Amino acid sequence: MTETSPLAPVLTHDGWELLNSLPVYDDAASMTLNQRLRDAGHDAELVAAALTQSRLRRDARVKFGDFAERMLFTDDGLQQSTRLPVAAHHARRFRDAGVTSVADLGCGLGADAMAAAALGLDVVGVESDETTAAAATMNLAAFPEARVEHTAAEDFIAARRLLEPGRAASLGWGVWLDPARRDVDAGRSAGGRTRRLWDPETFSPPLSLVTELAATGAPLGVKLGPGLPHELIPADCEAEWVSLDGQVVEVVLWFNALARPGVRRAATVLRTAGNAGTDDAGLAVEELTSGEDFTATPEGEAAGVAGLTGLLCEPDGAVIRAGLVADLAERLGGRMLDEHIAYFCVDAEEVEEAAASTATVRAYRVIDVLDFSIKRLKRWVAEHGVGRLEIKKRGVDVVPEQLRTQLLGGRKKRDGAAATLVITRLGEDRVAAVVEPLPRR
Repeated sequence: MTETSPLAPVLTHDGWELLNSLPVYDDAASMTLNQRLRDAGHDAELVAAALTQSRLRRDARVKFGDFAERMLFTDDGLQQSTRLPVAAHHARRFRDAGVTSVADLGCGLGADAMAAAALGLDVVGVESDETTAAAATMNLAAFPEARVEHTAAEDFIAARRLLEPGRAASLGWGVWLDPARRDVDAGRSAGGRTRRLWDPETFSPPLSLVTELAATGAPLGVKLGPGLPHELIPADCEAEWVSLDGQVVEVVLWFNALARPGVRRAATVLRTAGNAGTDDAGLAVEELTSGEDFTATPEGEAAGVAGLTGLLCEPDGAVIRAGLVADLAERLGGRMLDEHIAYFCVDAEEVEEAAASTATVRAYRVIDVLDFSIKRLKRWVAEHGVGRLEIKKRGVDVVPEQLRTQLLGGRKKRDGAAATLVITRLGEDRVAAVVEPLPRR
């Protein structure tokens, strides 16, 4: 660890003690606290480093929960790190495949390594950035099953001869890759963030290394951004889109022993609170899978505006990204409204319980369907005394915030009625559906 590293001040005994003595970070009180600590004789550089870590610990609770209180972070590392519930989902895939050791290439701050070690797997985290590797080492200190090596993934692979056919599998090793997808050499934006990379060959390591490793037969999982184009997904893997509490967080490419037989694409919907399908980590898990390739197109005719009755179902983002909207509609006995629009409808009296109980969709009862016209919608809002308006849209060039201002006349009435509008295009028709959210069960 070089003395110029931003973590160096807090990796001393006094620095660590100071960091752990700080109260929960408060933006409004930070300047006062900074001055008080410096007046108490603490070095200015140490105070700045400790307060930065305190802020990052506060922000990291969203991903790491209570674990964040004793961890170290970098800004970029926190942005890219896996949320612990999702990391636990990854780790179970390795464990269930009979893998006993995991090489976490591009381990970042160590979230996936922590989850794997917690399940009793031996883990070596590999990280090329010195500061991030130091943070991961501290974060994994409580796990004797895990260690961190500061080296490039390509160098680690070469040293362990992992590109030799069958070698990783013969050692009982699985490989987890979380390529860096930000360009640290391109400077930072005005918001302090590094530039995101979109070409998989500019990732570190690149996607081509993934295909080389997969060809050896190694049990392999690769985390990528959920917007990865379908045409870039290799033909010999399972692609799993994962969402957590309604937010799509990743697509994972699973190869060889980690891929499920007959599954080409999957949507996994995780909830940190729920009643049905709770796993051993306390997560509610629902999955939708398909053995068809990404070129498959749904069969049958779209129902169009005439089918916009009963319950309008908005699939979870993971289902949409995986191209499984039509599959989910078929499972729920629904009808697609338009092959290009990720909404479908079901008859309320038949499947209301199923639609309300699954996290794979958000269901809305259709109250009325109006032609999309600003004048017509403003009249409807006035006639119904609407003061609070939620607007959802899909397939139309509408900015919900601007439309809300237009319809409410630039002012919100807190004592007015609440309403929800869904603006969409069905074929050539633009429509506004007045809907009522169905409570989840």
